[in-house]
Amino acid sequence: MHQTAVREAEERDIPELCYLMRKYIVDFYKRDTPKDSDLRAHIELLLISPELGLQLVAEVNHQIVGFATLYFTFSTLSLKRTAILNDLFVSSEFRGLKLGEHLFKECAKFVRENDLAGMTWETAEDNKIAQSLYEKLGGKRSEWLHYELS
Repeated sequence: MHQTAVREAEERDIPELCYLMRKYIVDFYKRDTPKDSDLRAHIELLLISPELGLQLVAEVNHQIVGFATLYFTFSTLSLKRTAILNDLFVSSEFRGLKLGEHLFKECAKFVRENDLAGMTWETAEDNKIAQSLYEKLGGKRSEWLHYELS
């Protein structure tokens, strides 16, 4: 039997979170390996500046196996802060335990409890598993088009 939990990240989580974020960046998204110091600095920034964002972690038997990252910005249309769900990741060997669902629900709960305007996110067009999860949990496709500039 697995003991699972979702909670806000803490300083003691930094080593495990660095490892998991590296898996997310390199293994899942096939990007260059980030420097350990950059990963650590990013996590620490959110821990010491909660007005910028929040990381949640998912645990199985006290091991961190997933995370979600919210970044905060503002909505002129609602004149409130809003959240961007930038990351939602569960290590492949722990998928199927509904940890992604729990992480998402905790993000949504945070948004509601803190009177934010809402939460937005994006996913790849070919990521049908994520799309299915988001739609199951009440996510709606935006009427807005996504653009980017590198």
